[in-house]
Amino acid sequence: MAILGSRGIPASYGGFETFVEALAPRLVERGIEVTVFCEGTRGDRPVEWRGVELAYARAFAPGPLRTLQYDASCTLAALRRFDIVYMLGYASSPFCWLPRLFGKQVWINMDGLEWSRSKWSLPARAWLWTMERAAFSCASMLVFDNASLRREVEERRGLHVPASVIEYGTELYERDDETEVVEHYGLVPGEYYFAVARAEPENHLLEIVRAHRASGSERTLALVTRLESETGYVRALRQAAGPRTRLLGAVYDARQLRPLRRHAYAHVHGQSVGGTNPSLLEAMGCANLVLAHDNPFNRETLGNQGLFWHDEAALACRLREGEMLSEERRAQLKLAAIERARHTYSWERIADAYAALAREFAT
Repeated sequence: MAILGSRGIPASYGGFETFVEALAPRLVERGIEVTVFCEGTRGDRPVEWRGVELAYARAFAPGPLRTLQYDASCTLAALRRFDIVYMLGYASSPFCWLPRLFGKQVWINMDGLEWSRSKWSLPARAWLWTMERAAFSCASMLVFDNASLRREVEERRGLHVPASVIEYGTELYERDDETEVVEHYGLVPGEYYFAVARAEPENHLLEIVRAHRASGSERTLALVTRLESETGYVRALRQAAGPRTRLLGAVYDARQLRPLRRHAYAHVHGQSVGGTNPSLLEAMGCANLVLAHDNPFNRETLGNQGLFWHDEAALACRLREGEMLSEERRAQLKLAAIERARHTYSWERIADAYAALAREFAT
């Protein structure tokens, strides 16, 4: 199997890189030969990592065209010896026709409603909208990480092709020490709300900040988001932040993020256009009480193990409601969340599902 569409492993970024880093070695352990394509040249870089073969491709085009050129280069290189070519993301769907012409099985991972993200320009969003449709005719099979996402896309497009739902996974973090990480950021363990997301409208950070102020909570809101780019949205966040709001900037190190999640009073999750969101899974895997934006994707992921809100006013109510929960009820919700992460979203279960699918296609 060849896995394309990520920048490569070991992961230096989030998203697909983290996904591949978790999945690929586990597939090797299950007897699946895996090659991951990485951006760059081989040079003195590793050719193998934890049993996974690493291949390299380069791209020189400017801007978004670089991603398309990189995916095209990887696709051409993958024609040689792989039975299954797995493309992560649908932005380069047309390139997937080529391995199919050579008799390969081609999977495309349908990564959320990417075309609806405000970070993209209108031409880029139009391209992604078109590529979502193209994936239906270019892939042997579509892979969704969320059943609600599959229903939404298939019903909107009016198309049905062979598809599988295999969720994203998460690691559990159950340590009650490492409070020095929390204190490093000037926070008191157990006395702050925590949110992690890109500063984009579909992640509802502005609503979270405003709702926190409106709720009257005495607890701090700690917000992890990249602030270097002074976009209009970032400026609005800074303006809306009250005296109990802490804008921490970007935090990429999992060794810091996990204790910050674990020791929060509650995690506020505003993402609304993805499928099974990794940030939500990580909150569940740290045994957080979760207040999640109410949409089908988050509902499917969290189940009934949290509180839901659909707008700023509803979130302010949920924050007040969360502070009135008994310790017993809070403990029940936190335990239910981590148990759901343990059994439904474990990487071992996810790897088993992918390995079974690969063997099915290989027969």
